[in-house]
Amino acid sequence: MVKHFIDIADFSSVQLKQMVAEARAIKANPNSYKHVLKGKKIAMIFEKPSTRTRVSFEVGIVELGGTPIILNSKDMQIGHGETIADTAKVLSRFVDAIMIRANSHVMVLELAKHSTIPVINALTDRSHPCQIMADIQCFEEHRGNIKGKNIAWFGDGNNVTTSWIEAAPKFGFNLSIACPEALDPDSQALQTAIKAGGNISIMRDPKAAAKNADCVITDCWVSMGDKDAENRHNLLQPYQVDQNIMQLAQSDAIFMHCLPAHRNEEVVAQVIDGPQSVVFDEAENRLHAQKSILKYLFD
Repeated sequence: MVKHFIDIADFSSVQLKQMVAEARAIKANPNSYKHVLKGKKIAMIFEKPSTRTRVSFEVGIVELGGTPIILNSKDMQIGHGETIADTAKVLSRFVDAIMIRANSHVMVLELAKHSTIPVINALTDRSHPCQIMADIQCFEEHRGNIKGKNIAWFGDGNNVTTSWIEAAPKFGFNLSIACPEALDPDSQALQTAIKAGGNISIMRDPKAAAKNADCVITDCWVSMGDKDAENRHNLLQPYQVDQNIMQLAQSDAIFMHCLPAHRNEEVVAQVIDGPQSVVFDEAENRLHAQKSILKYLFD
């Protein structure tokens, strides 16, 4: 049975917590893991531009002893009409795993269906599970066990939000999502997570969401592929994270953002560059969390 890493919801609470614990161990002692991918070749397919995903995965693969092979979808036959199934079957003969940063979640599921090697979702239009694993590692480094803590999301119910929703019942934290109704998160993911025991609330009042939060999170208002920038800005302006929002949170609350950030849009500069911000620790943990995911897939 081939193991893939597609969505947080695919894993048990125990498996996910073990991966986070492994990521901490890897960060503390990276030299102990430098042979995990010895002799392994990992294809990295990019349909979207990337900074953190590209560098963290490539460095992580090298530091685990493997060989990364960078592929731009426009330079592959997948960008010129070859089927996803054929691509999966061919790459399965050449490499040992596939990491993909894709436009379509359905395409990644199709790729995994036809691959005889592990497939890692490094971002799709639906979810961003690698980011949330790094975020939870970052939170626990600063604030301890995330179970029972209050996590507050501000803004668009996007792919990152979906992965936070899926993580809520797995890790046992309380999730408040402050967003306009027009940009609500994926309803199916939300209902599934609530049925699984997730304590998740959708709120229209950003101040109510911020109250007693242990962590305040946001993301950019306009992502790659979004075509209604002006309308999105108008809808999301009330959900900007500023000093007033942070003052409503716990006094030791942290601020997170998966980056890239647009200062003075979704978050004011005084917050993202202030003492409560952990965004660069968060970004660094992409490296360690993804090493842990790779190790899990090859164990």
